[in-house]
Parts: sequence; C-alpha cells; structure tokens
Amino acid sequence: MSFTQPLLLPYDMRDVTLGNRVVMAPLTRSRARDHGLAPTDLHAEYYAQRASAGLIISEGVWISRDAVGWHDVPGLFTGEQVAAWREVTDAVHRAGGTIFAQLWHTGSASHPDFFDGRPPLAPSAVNPGLSSPTPTGHKPTVRPQAMTAHDISRTIADYATAARNAMAAGFDGVQLQAGFNYLISQFLNPRTNLREDQYGGSIENRARFLFDVIEAVGEFVDLRRVGVKAGPAWSETGEFVAGPAAVADSEYVLRRLNDYELSHLLLMGTMVDPAGGPLEQLAGDGMFRHFRKVYHGTIIANVGFDQRRANRILAEDLADLVAFGTPFIANPDLPARFASGSWLAAPKRDLIYGPAAAGYTDYPPSHPGGPASATSAAESTSLA
Repeated sequence: MSFTQPLLLPYDMRDVTLGNRVVMAPLTRSRARDHGLAPTDLHAEYYAQRASAGLIISEGVWISRDAVGWHDVPGLFTGEQVAAWREVTDAVHRAGGTIFAQLWHTGSASHPDFFDGRPPLAPSAVNPGLSSPTPTGHKPTVRPQAMTAHDISRTIADYATAARNAMAAGFDGVQLQAGFNYLISQFLNPRTNLREDQYGGSIENRARFLFDVIEAVGEFVDLRRVGVKAGPAWSETGEFVAGPAAVADSEYVLRRLNDYELSHLLLMGTMVDPAGGPLEQLAGDGMFRHFRKVYHGTIIANVGFDQRRANRILAEDLADLVAFGTPFIANPDLPARFASGSWLAAPKRDLIYGPAAAGYTDYPPSHPGGPASATSAAESTSLA
C-alpha cells in the first residue's frame, strides 16, 4: 500500500527535497520553562523522534521579547536561544529530517502579564476579545497599545533578524505565521486594524505589513526557503469573525504571494461550521479547491485530515502536501504508521502543555502490523 499512497511519495519543494508529503504542523507544547526562553535537550529529542515527517514546521517561535504571548514558548532573538536551537536542528538532521522555524508574534492576543503590566503592541488599540494563555492561567485580552511607525519598522526588522537567526541555528527555512488571530492577521483584519496611515484602510494597505516583512526577511534568507501560513480561516472568535470581504481579501493576499518565489503556503481549512456565513463556499475541500486557482506555488493543506482524506486531496491535486497536528503528538513515526496501516495512538490531553517529558517524548514508535491504541487512522479526523 505504501508505494501507491500520494502521502508517501517524495516532493521537491523549490530547492528542498522532501522524503514524503506528510508535514508536521506547528504545535505549541510549552516546554521552554527557563527564563531565557530557550529550547532544551527535551526539545531536541522530541523533534528528532518526528524526523520521518517529510517536513517539520516548528512550534511558533518568538521573534522578539515584544512578540511573547504564550507561556513557556521558546524564542529566536538571543544568542543563547540560537545556540540551543542548533542542538535541536542538528538532532533532526542526524535523524534525516527537514525542519523550518515558524516565526511568531502574538500582537494583541498577548497580555500585560508578559510585559510587567504594559499592554501588548498591536496595529490599533482594539481589544481582540480573546483569551491569553499566561503563566498563571488563561486571562481575557485587554486593549493593546497601537503601534507607532517606529514600532512597525522595528517589528519588521525583528522578523528579519529572527529569520537570519533561524538559519544560523541550522533550520532549513522559515515560515511566517500570518494566519489565525496573531499580529500579521491583526493587520489584515479590518476589525482590528483601524489605522489611517499606509498600513490601514484598504486591503492593499492592510496587507502592506505582511509584504514588508517578506521583503525584509528576503534580505537575509533565500525566499525559496520562506513559507507563509495565511488564509481566510481565522479563529471565528472575538474580533476574528470573517466579514463579507474575507474571501476577496484573502484572494488579494494569496495572489500577491505569487509575486515571490516562496517555499510554500500553509492553508488552513475552516475550523468551525461556516454554514450561513461568508466562508460557506469554503467548507470541507472547498478551501483548497478555491485557492488552488489563486495561489500557484506549493500548498500545504491543514485542519481535519485523516490518512484517507489526505491521500485523496493529493490525488485530486488540490494540495501538494498535508500537515497533521495532533496525530504527531502521540505518533512520532506517523508516516510509518500510514505506510503499515497501524492504528494511531491517542494523545494524553492533560499533558499536551507542560514542563516534563511525560506526554511529550514518551510516546513509543509503532510496530508494523500491530495496533498502537484504540484510535484508528480512519477515525483520526478530529485529531488533525
């Protein structure tokens, strides 16, 4: 079965050859408990265990101290962090893997607890109405501080520096987190971007921040090694509820991405039922069917995939690669399980976020022909 599965075929992603089309999606796991926000030997073990993925995209990694917005997540803005990440990437490469760093800034989704009481920076002073995972528990977001022109320029430079640091740390490339409800999406979202300068108003202006970041990163990293996570599928909570222009705005952004020879686009499917809303036409495979005609480069499809659906969407040429999130938590050798038809282990939900090896590096590899748990590959849609 394995030699006929599209998921298990190699793929050339610009100048990076991937052994298969199974991508490990970014997964925040909150294991960087030291004050320096650096990865540890535990991170190296965790990622190396999953090196059989055609491509690993790391957990979101902070581009600067101002970017922080989730407890115990590592950064890429200090020399200590770069050196620690080098241990991780070396471990992945020794295991035959390929790993990109996802560059992350949470913007208004953060909380003053991360900044000694100062409100987080964002495009405009609009409370996004979200929940921030602080060191002392989830807390409601607050009214952020609107970024000045200097703040914007400095943040663009922070993205570029973090990208350069990622390459110095041995990553094979980077991905910009421009989706969900974080800083770049806050610029794109007309509800959270009320600016009246060149970064606000029309979609052309609201998208300017993203493209300025891409061009700044391109000064230090070959854009063939730079991917973007973007699309109209937001969290659909708080101020991140798709409006009537959501599809057209995303069409503009993704069409503009064609102007750059990027590594990939990671496109998320809808995360809630879009029936009756502006994203209704994008339900199920509709997201990938629609934007396949808009974006002409490599598309990584994500959200709601099991093995069967992933193979089908690749066979129908609606995407080039498929990213799996939760299944990789408890199934470090996920491609091998797909190849052998092994059942998938279920993650220990209460240990997804935490400081220790338990629920992180203690999931065993599968044994061909034997079940790993009571959750089958065909039943794993809710885990992706």
